[in-house]
Amino acid sequence: MKTKTFYFGVLAMLLAAVVFISCSKSNSYNSGSMAPAAATVSIKNMAFNPGSLSVATGATVTWTNSDTTLHTVTADDGSFTSGNIAIGATYSRVFNTAGTFSYHCILHPEMTGKVVVTAATSGGGGGY
Repeated sequence: MKTKTFYFGVLAMLLAAVVFISCSKSNSYNSGSMAPAAATVSIKNMAFNPGSLSVATGATVTWTNSDTTLHTVTADDGSFTSGNIAIGATYSRVFNTAGTFSYHCILHPEMTGKVVVTAATSGGGGGY
């Protein structure tokens, strides 16, 4: 039991670090319209949350299974799949190509989501 608690603590710290880095990178002197370099999706209550996510090319999306059963993240077109994601585990994918990537859980087909990837824009000057 202590081992599970330890792993959940480590997972929580890693997730907090990803969120901190993501917020730091998107906090610039630009207009703020730039998509984050990292994003997270929670799998809970038999749903992907958020169900739709927008990121820039090159962004890493990490799904965390916070549900009580196994799930997958599988592209509708078969271009990627996570395999089974254990309870408390994560799956990450880098999206290097612009487009809309619809996905579902193979084990629970009613669970669907999508990642909209837009071409990354170079940041403009800060106005200083």
